[in-house]
Amino acid sequence: MEVTVLLVGIGGYGNIYVDNLLDEHEKKGVKIVGAVDPHPEGCRRLAELEQLQIPFFETMEDFYEKHSADLAVISTPIQFHCQQTCLALEKGSNVLCEKPISATIQEARAMMAKEAETGRFVAVGYQWSFSDAILSLKADVQAGVLGRPKRLKTLIFWPRNEEYYKRSWAGKQKDSQGNWILDSVANNATAHYLHNMFFILGKGLLSAEPAQVTAELYRANEIENYDTAAARVYTTEGVELLYFASHATEQRQNPIFTYEFEKATVTYQQESGEITAVFDDGRRKVYGDPFKGLCNKLWLAVDAVRDGREIPCGLKAASSHTICINGMQESVPEISKFPKELLRQTGQPKQTWVQSLAEGFSSCYDNWQLPSEGGIPWAVGGREIDLRGYEFFPSRG
Repeated sequence: MEVTVLLVGIGGYGNIYVDNLLDEHEKKGVKIVGAVDPHPEGCRRLAELEQLQIPFFETMEDFYEKHSADLAVISTPIQFHCQQTCLALEKGSNVLCEKPISATIQEARAMMAKEAETGRFVAVGYQWSFSDAILSLKADVQAGVLGRPKRLKTLIFWPRNEEYYKRSWAGKQKDSQGNWILDSVANNATAHYLHNMFFILGKGLLSAEPAQVTAELYRANEIENYDTAAARVYTTEGVELLYFASHATEQRQNPIFTYEFEKATVTYQQESGEITAVFDDGRRKVYGDPFKGLCNKLWLAVDAVRDGREIPCGLKAASSHTICINGMQESVPEISKFPKELLRQTGQPKQTWVQSLAEGFSSCYDNWQLPSEGGIPWAVGGREIDLRGYEFFPSRG
């Protein structure tokens, strides 16, 4: 069976899907039947798409007026995910939507309702959740091989320069029409690593659910939302999760994590390339590289169209991250600005970074502390937000 694909958003991250589909479409039995993008010039391989006589459209409504697709791959800004996913489902397409699901949990719930109504599926593009390494680790967690989960922590520094924030929606809380975007370090570039802690702990292909969150949110760049985050989350099962991430450090630190269980400790550093569990009795188990097969999400979605197989990461599994993000925003009603005397600017394009931020966050990571608990002078603690039964953002004000 040939699977027909509509690409929605072919610039930015959408280029990754374009690359994979152009390189593998014949081998995988896939046909691109349309591309939706009001600014297609952002696509690196635009000329090849044109040579294949793939039709271009400014809107999804234009495409669906005369065409159909088995799978819509949506790689657009966050504020469009809900409306575009629901439209694709209504028009008979299954969907692979890039992370996060949406800006708010109420939008995610609307997407779930539309998915149930139409009988189609929505996969969410947290690529680690589609990787063999993560799925193998998750299976062992569920089987009790590692013992009861105790606490998990993650840290990542991915510096971003001023070009990153020139996109119209980057770092924004809302768009010009008042729609929530909530773009941030935690809800975009490093969202995978916050989501993964929930996903690893969830039963089946679901995620653990957050019960409480306390966040500290900061910004060094001239943006509406935050470029630096620290958060402590407790799941409904009482497991502690700690998360540290920033776009405002001088140095880069690719994702690292430590997941502690009763019988083993699981660690990962991207530089070493493999997730490893060390058991209390000295045994080791290597799960592999979670970055291997970054486009598994696309091909598994294609396979699900063909044979109805289960999607590793769907809307329900991804919703824990969205609830957590909403709670983090509520935990800190006003984003804290870093002290001006600590700000540094280097490079071209200009990058703004915070002196000693990386060292401070790394110390907090080592000691299982939030910055406000670690004696950092500029740190501002947030309030604890109860996320049990959380249905609407904003729920206050």
